[in-house]
Amino acid sequence: MADADVSHLEFDGAQVVLPCADPMGPTLEFFSALGFAVRTIVPADHPKVAVLQGHGLAIRLEVGVDVAPGMLRLLSTNWPIPDPITAPNGTVVEFGRSASTIDIPPLQEELVVSRVHDPGGYHQGRAGMHYRDLIPGRLGGRFIASHILIPDGGPVDDYVHFHQVRFQMIYCHRGWVRVTYEDQGEPMLLTEGDCFLQPSTIRHRVLEASDRMQVVEIGCPAEHETWGDPATTLPTGREVPERGYGADGHRFVFHRASATPWRPWRAPGWAQRDTGIGAATDGMAGARTVRPDGFAPPATFRHHGEFCFLFVLAGGLSAEPEGHSLLRLTEGDCITVPSGLALTLSDATPELRLLDVTMPDVLPVTVE
Repeated sequence: MADADVSHLEFDGAQVVLPCADPMGPTLEFFSALGFAVRTIVPADHPKVAVLQGHGLAIRLEVGVDVAPGMLRLLSTNWPIPDPITAPNGTVVEFGRSASTIDIPPLQEELVVSRVHDPGGYHQGRAGMHYRDLIPGRLGGRFIASHILIPDGGPVDDYVHFHQVRFQMIYCHRGWVRVTYEDQGEPMLLTEGDCFLQPSTIRHRVLEASDRMQVVEIGCPAEHETWGDPATTLPTGREVPERGYGADGHRFVFHRASATPWRPWRAPGWAQRDTGIGAATDGMAGARTVRPDGFAPPATFRHHGEFCFLFVLAGGLSAEPEGHSLLRLTEGDCITVPSGLALTLSDATPELRLLDVTMPDVLPVTVE
């Protein structure tokens, strides 16, 4: 049987249809106790159909309708979440955490070295993008770092969406990408060395990219929800750079590398170009590009923070974690360093560029 042609119809609502026993009273009382309000009931003297609304959902109860009992999922910010319950009409009501709640797993630190030519490579993810996992163990689910590739340039098959995150940043490694953000003016062109901070809940959409575009994306927690938002049109026509987003009120950042001066890094003989993420997150996190400042002497440091991640953007250097063999890192390689472990950086090539991401922004370090 051919599908019905509904292209001529204009819709102004939707209902979930559930079966209901006769009399309807016990089922109406059950859903009313869950916060649903009766909007329609027919007929009044012996109800056979009732429409209830609540929590952004419309439920249509029908006596005698031949459909499965169904399941509803109600979201709450409260904790703990109760076990499922069953309505008199057989509908199972399941409870879950709401989208506004972000669970941050306990940190499980480890030394992680990822090389660009490691087995596994890239896998295809959302919107046709290719993802390379830079921290496979995710530090217990606390952090995710991805090297993202768009092989073929042009329009990106993306949609307006947002993430529920504690922290998320995008650093352009190669090529360019055009993205539009909620209340941040016209679409922005991110080029090599530039960086976005995407605060929690900011609506955005990737529009187009160059051939072989590559970015490094870092987020906390590792597993976080991505929500589509078809009701929002971007750009919004507004530019509110000071706006805070999400529960923490973090601000959006568009770091332009070409407009940012070089300043001393945490080790003598090295320089950094700060992205401004530290200021926008009130010191929770920071990111910067690092290079040798002329001849960079060997630098040994231990950090005492939550997160320390170094990604080689260009050139190469040697890295020797305490108690481990000397490593030679080149473009695309990266290292995640646990707190308390001494790391020595040396033999940097003149063209070396590192992406340095930390939590907190001002990383407590001991330089040795």
